[in-house]
Amino acid sequence: MSAIATVGALSLPISICRSCKVSKKGVKGFGVFAVFGEENSLGPGDKKSPWGNLFDVEDPRSKVPQCKGKFLDIYQALELAKYDIQYCDWRARQDLLTIMLLHEKVVEVLNPLAREYKSIGTMKKELAELEGELAQAHKQVHISEARVSTALDKLAYMEELVNGKLLEGRNKIESSVASPSSSMSTQSLDTVKRKLPRKSLDVSGPVQPYHPRLKNFWYPVAFSTDLKDDTMIPIDCFEEPWVLFRGKDGNPGCVQNTCAHRACPLHLGSVNEGRIQCPYHGWEYTTDGKCEKMPSTRLLNVKIRSLTCLEQEGMIWVWPGDDPPMETLPSLLPPSGFEIHAEIVIELPVEHGLLLDNLLDLAHAPFTHTSTFAKGWTVPSLVKFLTPASGLQGYWDPYPIDMEFRPPCMVLSTIGISKPGRLEGQSTKECATHLHQLHVCLPSSRNKTRLLYRMSLDFAPLLKLVPFMHHLWRHFAEQVLNEDLRLVIGQQERMINGANVWNWPVAYDKLGVRYRLWRNAVEQGSKQLPFSKPM
Repeated sequence: MSAIATVGALSLPISICRSCKVSKKGVKGFGVFAVFGEENSLGPGDKKSPWGNLFDVEDPRSKVPQCKGKFLDIYQALELAKYDIQYCDWRARQDLLTIMLLHEKVVEVLNPLAREYKSIGTMKKELAELEGELAQAHKQVHISEARVSTALDKLAYMEELVNGKLLEGRNKIESSVASPSSSMSTQSLDTVKRKLPRKSLDVSGPVQPYHPRLKNFWYPVAFSTDLKDDTMIPIDCFEEPWVLFRGKDGNPGCVQNTCAHRACPLHLGSVNEGRIQCPYHGWEYTTDGKCEKMPSTRLLNVKIRSLTCLEQEGMIWVWPGDDPPMETLPSLLPPSGFEIHAEIVIELPVEHGLLLDNLLDLAHAPFTHTSTFAKGWTVPSLVKFLTPASGLQGYWDPYPIDMEFRPPCMVLSTIGISKPGRLEGQSTKECATHLHQLHVCLPSSRNKTRLLYRMSLDFAPLLKLVPFMHHLWRHFAEQVLNEDLRLVIGQQERMINGANVWNWPVAYDKLGVRYRLWRNAVEQGSKQLPFSKPM
């Protein structure tokens, strides 16, 4: 990430809503944008108020050092960036003070004494104007607060990169004792002056086979209600065909969907007394893959591959990896007070990582889902995902939605549906009714995902008893997915041709980026996976 991009990212958002003076100064490889706005908003001096002292923070613009010469050094560039941070903080305080002063004006208008010299119509007009000003100021406070937070994160990242480059240059000097001092100085200077790379992820094509380490997790593959005693469910998992069925004891099993005799797909056959029977010559296999029946020939010691398979909380799970299975399975039940209304399985023609990227991103909703759930949503000035420093969960602002990525392939979300899409944003806790969603993205192959979708509500329990309601939920889910698919399929086509689908992450991509960092760590064999919680 170049310094010009870093400091520009710190400052440029301020100029979106206000007229600004922008000065650009070069740093021999570093460029810095310093943004100091021309403000004429209500300030502490406009009216004496008890709030004035609390927010009486000096405008930092007067303290910005006047740098002589054509270029700035590294430390001057960082110092100037810090002044940008101070300005963001000062601006946020001024916005909050504006709200306080407007509130006092509202109190004045509502004062009973005002009725003696103001008509009701005049008072209503003044209140309407103040209400509009308060709404705008309140919105601006949220924007300023987010800018301060984002700018601090960017500055910390910039300092880390610069310090790393300086340390790299110093280490090269100390280790190169045979080179002349002038050569070492030049080498160190070149290291410092080199433009820093942008903060990006390399998720480019062609689409590679899944790494074996990704298999060493429990994966949900089906809903329990779909697997009857006499039925089979064929699935693909990590580019291998498998089939689910129930044994004599009623427990589920998962075996290779290929007969050992002539490679016939077993799911085309039937379940006979807890054994899956091949439709070609009648060979029968138990849930552990052992062949127990070979009609018309002598019984041989034949066995096909099987996966460890368990059932928990209404879902069938398999362990496709070579490592010993973990003792516990993650819980995917909805929170207390919710009832499950729909369980839907859909096969999608996209790589499961791209689908997860999409599900972990809400900022696209007002642009993509204009015919379904986001119809009529306005585009907010700023979308952010707030999360703990080491977490894979958090909540969206300004949307009342909590979201979590649950390794290895699950996305859970709780949506407050009292006023969906309201930009001032209620938190989910403030909403009276909620919708809870579970998305499981099973990696079927490099270009196919088996999606398991479960939808739960904490209201309208009788809705699940309405005839054909399941078909309505499925129709709506397919509509939403189709809006996404045309975009994600396009991404996949470009990824196959070598494009990087994570070329330029921004603030609202935080959860998707963390998923990619987690996945990279798994594939690299890291002993401590980032953001992971013990099962």
